[in-house]
Amino acid sequence: MSQLRVEKVQEFIKQEISNILIDGLKDPRVGFVTVTRVECSRDLRLGKVYFSVLGDKEKRGKTMDALNHAKGYIRSTVGKALNIRFTPELAFFLDESLDAGENIQRLLNEANKA
Repeated sequence: MSQLRVEKVQEFIKQEISNILIDGLKDPRVGFVTVTRVECSRDLRLGKVYFSVLGDKEKRGKTMDALNHAKGYIRSTVGKALNIRFTPELAFFLDESLDAGENIQRLLNEANKA
């Protein structure tokens, strides 16, 4: 499958899941969630959804549980909107890159003060 098509599908899935989290999911455990990126396999059978959450570790854990609980609903909703033969099996992962970026920024600020 062409890489361009995979990238387009990834971006569509990212937008669709973001819309579902805003409008369609009524779970109180899902608060300020941002879908940062989606990575699909070349055959579009598997999709890794990376997200970030504002809050502490407990809030992140609750959000992860809620997303895993709603995985079937999210997948079926994305599948209806995507309209391709196979809807990717979704797996949710916490995106740690934002925390790493904050840590680097903090270290740089401390180094500049010294």
